[in-house]
Amino acid sequence: MNPATTVAADPPVGGRRSLHGWRIVAALAVTQTVGYGTLYYTFAVLLQPMAATLHASTTTVTGALTASILAGAVMAVPVGRWLDRHGGRALMTAGSVAATGLLVAWSQVRTVAQLYAVLIGVGLTSAMVLYESAFAVVVSWFDPQQRAKALLTITIVAGFASAVFLPLTGALVQRYGWQHALLILAALHGVLTVPLHGLVVRRAPHLTTARQRDGASRSAVVRAALHDSRFWALGVAFVAHGAAMTAMTVHLVGFLTSRGHPVTFAATVAGLLGVLSVTGRLVLTGAQRRIRITTVVAVIYTVQAAAALTLLAIGGSRAGAVTGVVAFGLGFGISSLASPALLADRYGTIAYASIAGILAVPITLARAGAPLGAAALHTVGGYAPVLTAIGVACLIAATGIATRASAPPPVPDPHAVDDDQAAGADPQQALVFADALPDEPGAAAQSKR
Repeated sequence: MNPATTVAADPPVGGRRSLHGWRIVAALAVTQTVGYGTLYYTFAVLLQPMAATLHASTTTVTGALTASILAGAVMAVPVGRWLDRHGGRALMTAGSVAATGLLVAWSQVRTVAQLYAVLIGVGLTSAMVLYESAFAVVVSWFDPQQRAKALLTITIVAGFASAVFLPLTGALVQRYGWQHALLILAALHGVLTVPLHGLVVRRAPHLTTARQRDGASRSAVVRAALHDSRFWALGVAFVAHGAAMTAMTVHLVGFLTSRGHPVTFAATVAGLLGVLSVTGRLVLTGAQRRIRITTVVAVIYTVQAAAALTLLAIGGSRAGAVTGVVAFGLGFGISSLASPALLADRYGTIAYASIAGILAVPITLARAGAPLGAAALHTVGGYAPVLTAIGVACLIAATGIATRASAPPPVPDPHAVDDDQAAGADPQQALVFADALPDEPGAAAQSKR
């Protein structure tokens, strides 16, 4: 057995199922919807008018979005560390103020260089206010049983961001022009997100103690995760899946039109992905009550792989196209729920944001690069290698989710609190972090988690 490192255990979490915890969930459901709607989805509507105003190609303008995504990856680790040390209130409030200002600045750009600078700033602030930060706040407030419901609530509401803000932005652009549309969206963003983050988001009560603020404890948990082969298996899974989802999003309409479908039909079918992402999240949350979450996720990823590969054969008919997209779309949004659930359950909550931030870097890079890689494959061999690569990536993701799924965590029962502590014993109780072997006392019980 490797030398053990003694660190603080997560305290009891049942008491955090409070009314204020659910107020935070309600607030974040609103801010995530508005945040994604204004900071991300509006770009698709603004692309053509921006290119015309800036006298640039759509490819050049699209590069600004890629730069924005990459900037978010740069911020993932420092944002995670901040969240673990200080909570989300100050970070998310400051990020909302900055993002509102950047939306105003976006409306005033006159050159491509200015556009890139502003969208890099949008990427940096997005890392402060969107899902990764919101999930870190929620994970710290709820126990494992309530956590899934809280995360589901946020992702279901925010899942409709595109359905709300794409037509809203289109209407604003048509009536006022893209610059004035951005000013209106900036006002909407500032009015809703700044006060909700500033007045409602709070640090979970158990994270205000000196024990939970201790950097050595967090560092020990992060080291345990980085030395855990299961963490890297999950990393491979979510990177592969993120790349597959982004590639499919970008190239699905093109594939369907290449099979002879009208653009309107192709766009409508592709739009099912956003709606089905909500369905998939509901399926995952309901199924995990009876079936191990890793099994559910691996099965859904496998179904997606089959759907991507089958689309090559059946995508020429309308029924086949709809069937394939529906099967693929069921897994479209489940990673956003599966990732926080698996990480928090395996490594606890005191270093969750740091660990999630480390994992977010390669995932974000994969999402940024996948459309370009898929475009290169399309240039070489059409859509067959693109959908084949997407299918293989989903199979890799399923394998990564299932790899060592039953292995004991390097943090033996990160949520455990013994009877003495629950009865009011010394809160400085320690938990030993070690590489538990199957024949160690308690390891068999851990393997059943």
